Amino acid sequence: MSELIDNSRLRREQLKSLIQKLHDGASVESVRQEFAEHFENVSATEISQLEQELVADGLPVMDIQKLCDVHASVFKGSIAEIHQQQNPIDIPGHPIHVFHQENDHIDKLLTSAFETDNKDELNAAVEKLWEIDKHYSRKENLLFPYLERYGVTAPPKVMWGVDDEIRALIKQLRHALANQEQTTVSRQSIAHIFEPLREKVQEMIFKEEKILFPMALEKLKNDDWAVIAAESAEIGFCLINHSSIPIWPAGAGSSKSTQPVVETGRHEPFESGRVQLPSGAFKVDELTGMLNALPFDITFVDAEDTVRYFSQGQERIFARTQAIIGRKVVHCHPPASVGIVEKIVTDFKTGKRDHADFWIRMGERFALIRYFAVRSEQGDYLGTVEVTQDIAPIQLIEGEKRLLDD
Repeated sequence: MSELIDNSRLRREQLKSLIQKLHDGASVESVRQEFAEHFENVSATEISQLEQELVADGLPVMDIQKLCDVHASVFKGSIAEIHQQQNPIDIPGHPIHVFHQENDHIDKLLTSAFETDNKDELNAAVEKLWEIDKHYSRKENLLFPYLERYGVTAPPKVMWGVDDEIRALIKQLRHALANQEQTTVSRQSIAHIFEPLREKVQEMIFKEEKILFPMALEKLKNDDWAVIAAESAEIGFCLINHSSIPIWPAGAGSSKSTQPVVETGRHEPFESGRVQLPSGAFKVDELTGMLNALPFDITFVDAEDTVRYFSQGQERIFARTQAIIGRKVVHCHPPASVGIVEKIVTDFKTGKRDHADFWIRMGERFALIRYFAVRSEQGDYLGTVEVTQDIAPIQLIEGEKRLLDD
């Protein structure tokens, strides 16, 4: 047993050494040759352990991200199929099956749709390719969180960074085509963007198919996959019609009201003193603080037209006191406004409308007052929420701000 442990430790150290040599400037070819000499195969689990250990040893995630495409090219063709039980599940509707289908469509789009030199056709192809954002978003916001619960953190961080590089290249390609005045586009004029884009996307397909998906199938349980399948439509799909995807697991509902409720034991447990909501839970002081931190005022009126809540932010637009709690909403407005309020509430109750907006100047402030009907998942009227915000500072915003100021 000790010999197996020592061999495993040595294998991991050798893999780490290869990546470090690439980081230190060794050529891809020299590392490729050394890899071939020492390893016959490498598993997705070992790749995961490698990246985890590099992060634990202090190598920044951004550095590993720079190596990601390089080490993928070194490992390509060497990654063995792990065990049969870890092979991708070939069940229509299973999240991994859907990811596989999308990768097939993405690969075909890259190899065929971009062969034309017609600008309109190229623009259409780029717009289709942008759907890759949904593929990556499901991976980042559904698959990665479950991997992290099982202790797999470094590979998702590295992969997410490369996803963003791909997104940026697609945007660059969009911009380059938009600035082309001709109706035809030479391949050379966009090759400096398209070729690295194609290479990165195809490398990502490889990393998903040979590393990420087998690792996820090894770690995640059926209950995890059921939740991922149920929530995937919230984000959307890439180059696949939602209606063509079978419901998995069989018999599970596809709407919010019929999603399977799964408690795997790894989620935060129910606790007394917490306000439990479908998408999370708060301590009362957390919920109060969050609502008061929002840059707008909130007032909620229930289905019986009774005021039940108002937020207490730092800069209120209209005065609110505890005395209004339990008061009928029509008594909270001046006589000239009562008819308008009653009309809004009646329209909300009958379903004639779902929101109403008003805006007024108040000195230097410009108050946007919005009313929204609050309904249950079944569409039943639960009340009205009023949201009031000073939008004068927002109207002054120009240009872009992408970095945090000191």
